[in-house]
Amino acid sequence: MNISINNPIIAGNWKLHKTIPEALDLVKDIKKAASEVEKAELIVIPPFTALAPVRDVLEDSKIHVGAQNVYWEEKGAYTGEVSPSMLMDAGCRFVVIGHSERRQYFGETNETVNRKIKSALPHGLAAIMCIGETQEERESEKTTEKINRQLEEGLEGLTAGDLENVIIAYEPIWAIGTGLTATPEQAEEVHAFIREFLVQNYGNDIASCAIILYGGSVKPANTYDLLAQKNINGALVGGASLDAESFIQIAKQGLKAYEEKK
Repeated sequence: MNISINNPIIAGNWKLHKTIPEALDLVKDIKKAASEVEKAELIVIPPFTALAPVRDVLEDSKIHVGAQNVYWEEKGAYTGEVSPSMLMDAGCRFVVIGHSERRQYFGETNETVNRKIKSALPHGLAAIMCIGETQEERESEKTTEKINRQLEEGLEGLTAGDLENVIIAYEPIWAIGTGLTATPEQAEEVHAFIREFLVQNYGNDIASCAIILYGGSVKPANTYDLLAQKNINGALVGGASLDAESFIQIAKQGLKAYEEKK
């Protein structure tokens, strides 16, 4: 995966934003400021149209490029889909799979998440698998039940070796784009549950090295408290990643938290 758990991982999901010129302006600003956060692992995740141009700008940098989705077939009559090899060709090394918006609006299921991960890994793509509960599920105290099911079904059939190239992103659905954020304690509780699931299913060695990100209205003001938690290894950032200054500030806060919890 060529990314270290010893440093905070800050991934910016641009979603349906940025034309190519806008994307290039943003990534040039991020690249320019990245020297301020050299120890942080930065991943930018533009829309498909901007992947190759962004890759070209970042070719001589340590910043990684990811995609927002992938299809499990390599080629064929699948209008509108993008294969793993196409993403690799565009310069991606990471791909987000199972984001709640894909689940909510485009019919993504735990089964399709599993198929996409199994397709991405052999091509050299590291998967960022998103999981999370709704507000109703949290209020009904079904959070761990939902997370457990998403982990069991999303990771079904994957080996311990496969897990070395899977990042898990916990994003409570009720905190995505709402301005609400799980408290550090709420987030840590779920992250610890995920870590324990990995211990039980893949062993201590894999679980201790697993990267688990938090996502859901992450911004500079709450990053430190979140990443200071034992089992939170970084952030999957939405809206705050569309501005270079806020994205770098999140990385700075992540580095500060990491240094203090070592």
